[in-house]
Amino acid sequence: MARQRDVDLVEVAATAQPPVARLMDFGRYKYEQSKKDREAKKHQVKMQLREVRMKPKIDDHDVDFKTRTAAKLLKQGDKVKVTVMFRGREITHPQIGKNLLDRVYGSLESIAVMERDAMLEGRHMTIILAPDKKKIAAIARAAAAAAATPGAAPVEEEDEAVLAAAAAAPVVDGLETEDDEDEDEDAADEEGVVAETTGE
Repeated sequence: MARQRDVDLVEVAATAQPPVARLMDFGRYKYEQSKKDREAKKHQVKMQLREVRMKPKIDDHDVDFKTRTAAKLLKQGDKVKVTVMFRGREITHPQIGKNLLDRVYGSLESIAVMERDAMLEGRHMTIILAPDKKKIAAIARAAAAAAATPGAAPVEEEDEAVLAAAAAAPVVDGLETEDDEDEDEDAADEEGVVAETTGE
């Protein structure tokens, strides 16, 4: 029957009794799948987990600098892992590290959400902050409106040292997230056709 219609006989569910097969043009199906995969990749955003490290005896100015670095990373769309590293007997006072992390989060609360609360792992206490896109967009719109107003104060430029520190922040992990949900998730999966994955 498949030869008469000049199509392929594709097995859909091999484990079913009896096995289920479908008549289809398999080459066309593979082409449409690759098109859908490319479209899905367009909507993906490469998000990285970057790390900002500090020690419990850090000076106030340095905390502000590290906080500005974390803010720059968050505005770039990356998640930030803020780590307090304890050395020697400093580990006997974890509340100092917790207070330091709370202070950093308090400064970044306007552009970030807490993804993971303070956790002590060995000699490192960490929190993970994710960018709050709505708040960042609102701040950017407000800054653009203020800049467009005649006689307004100039927008403060980022310090070169902060930019360099943000660029030098180590990447802990690469994460891919869906930026926009696809409305037609995968029509072939809804039909029950098992899609083959390509290693691109």
